Amino acid sequence: MADQKFTVSLQKIVDEFKLEVIYAPEELSQVLISENDITRPGLQLMGYYEYFNPARIQIIGKMEFSYLSSLNETERRDRIERLFKERIKALCITRNQPYFPEMVDLAKEYGVPILRTEESTSHFTSSLLSFLNLHLAPRVTRHGVLIDIYGEGILITGESGVGKSECAIELVKRGHRLVADDAVEIRKVSNKSLVGSAPDNIRHFLELRGIGIINVRRLFGMGAVKMSQEINMIIELEPWDSSKIYDRMGVDTDYANILDVKVPSMVIPVKPGRNLAVIMEVAAMNNRQKKMGYNGAQELMKRLGMDTGESPKETVHDFDSF
Repeated sequence: MADQKFTVSLQKIVDEFKLEVIYAPEELSQVLISENDITRPGLQLMGYYEYFNPARIQIIGKMEFSYLSSLNETERRDRIERLFKERIKALCITRNQPYFPEMVDLAKEYGVPILRTEESTSHFTSSLLSFLNLHLAPRVTRHGVLIDIYGEGILITGESGVGKSECAIELVKRGHRLVADDAVEIRKVSNKSLVGSAPDNIRHFLELRGIGIINVRRLFGMGAVKMSQEINMIIELEPWDSSKIYDRMGVDTDYANILDVKVPSMVIPVKPGRNLAVIMEVAAMNNRQKKMGYNGAQELMKRLGMDTGESPKETVHDFDSF
C-alpha cells in the first residue's frame, strides 16, 4: 500500500491557492498531479531538456519572465512552444505578471493549463511544495486512536475493546483534542515525520461501547477536535499480564517502524484502577522532555551511581507486529 501512487487534482490546487485560471483546456478536476515537486524551467527555455520531468507543475517567476521578455517575438514563441510540446501538466505565473499572447495560443494548441498567482515565487513555491508533499505522501491506514496531548501526537493502539476510545474521551474532557478514532490515515510527509488524520466519512466520530456513536465536535465543541496531527509517539494498550515483566525505568527506547520512519513507542498495561488519561498525559510530556535531551531515568541512575556511561539501547519493531 505504501508504494501506491497518489494524485491530487489541479482544481484542488487552484481552490487552495486562489489561483487565476487564464486558460484551461478541460475541467481542471480531471487534470491529476502525481509529482510532489515543481520546476522553474529557466534551463528549458534556453533549450536544455535533459532530465526534464513534464509531469511537474512549471513555475514562471520574475527571472524566467525577464528572460522571455528579452527575446524577440519569434524566438520567444519557439521557446514557449518547445516547452509546451513536452505536454507539461500546468504552467503557473507568479507575482501577477502579464502573460504573452502567444503563450495562450500555444496553450490552446497543446492543451496546457495556464494559471496565475499574486504571490511571490519563493512564497508560492514553498506553500505549493508543502501542499503537494502532504497530499501525495505515501500513506497507510491503521486501527487506533490519534489524539493531540499538549501538542504531542499520540497514536493509541491495542486490541478491540481494550479501552482506547474510553481513554480518548477522558482526554478530550481534560482539554485535549481528538484527531481520529478507529481508523487513522498515516502519511509520510518527510523522511522523519508522519502526519495522521481521519478518513473524511468518519472524521470527529467516536464509538463508545454501551453508548454508541457520538460526534465529538458537536458534543464538546470545535476546540475538542483537530483535522491532522504529526505522530510523535505510539502507545499500545494491552490487558495486564501478571506474568509479564514491564519496563519500570524507561532508560531504553523502543521504536515502531511506519513507512520507514521510526516513532518512539511503549506498551502500557491496562487494569482496573489505573487512570489511563493521566498516564497518557505524563507519557506525552515525558516524550517531549526526551526530545529536548532530558531523561529522568538516566538522571536517577547517575544519582544512585548506577550510570555505566553506555548509551541507551534502541529497539525498532515493525508497526504491524507491534
